[in-house]
Amino acid sequence: MKEIHIGNWKVGETAPLLVIAGPCVIEDEATTVAIASELREIQKRLNTPIVFKASYDKANRTSIHNYRGPGLEAGLDLLDFIRSRFELPVLSDVHQVSEIQKAAQVLDVIQIPALLCRQTDLLTAAGKTGLPVNIKKGQFLSPWDMQFAVEKILETGNDQVLLTERGTSFGYKNLVVDMRSLPILSSLGYPVIFDATHSVQLPGGGQGQSAGDREFVPYLSRAAGSVGAFAADPDSHP
Repeated sequence: MKEIHIGNWKVGETAPLLVIAGPCVIEDEATTVAIASELREIQKRLNTPIVFKASYDKANRTSIHNYRGPGLEAGLDLLDFIRSRFELPVLSDVHQVSEIQKAAQVLDVIQIPALLCRQTDLLTAAGKTGLPVNIKKGQFLSPWDMQFAVEKILETGNDQVLLTERGTSFGYKNLVVDMRSLPILSSLGYPVIFDATHSVQLPGGGQGQSAGDREFVPYLSRAAGSVGAFAADPDSHP
């Protein structure tokens, strides 16, 4: 199993469970800073590795009327402040190749959204930064197919890869978590993250927006830890 370095933390078989936490999207400065402050206190109290996650732009919202975030410039400025002020590594999504150069100047981890996990140009541009790249498994992919996404990063000379399970499409407006996916993903040789909240998402389950069954998050998180997840992503969505 490849050991991945994120700031001062390590992810892998010999490392403690890593937690990726924060708001799904940057909603406003005060709320985002308050969440980061609380996570820093938790990190110090429990001495557990925490990565702060918040997206500066959610470009794949269900409706054009849904809030996407503050955008690249303002969002990265705030994430840079959080990284410095609270000494937490930061992670955010990228949706376009044109974002990556600026994002790489701030982020400790570049995240590829599930719906873009096969986009070759995006994956290779992220890989060329040399930063850890977290690829979220598409809801439409089998875990075995993620080997090809990994290869696109490796072709750039970057072997700092993380893989995230976030549920699989199960009919219309529903996801299911196949726990077999986690050891299968682990067999590719890279640490696996379990995205607990997005895995209970009901895509399009609301009126022009996603819904979810958040009450199942604790159960699935514990199950994922028992079958090979090296990190958990319990952000505030849905």
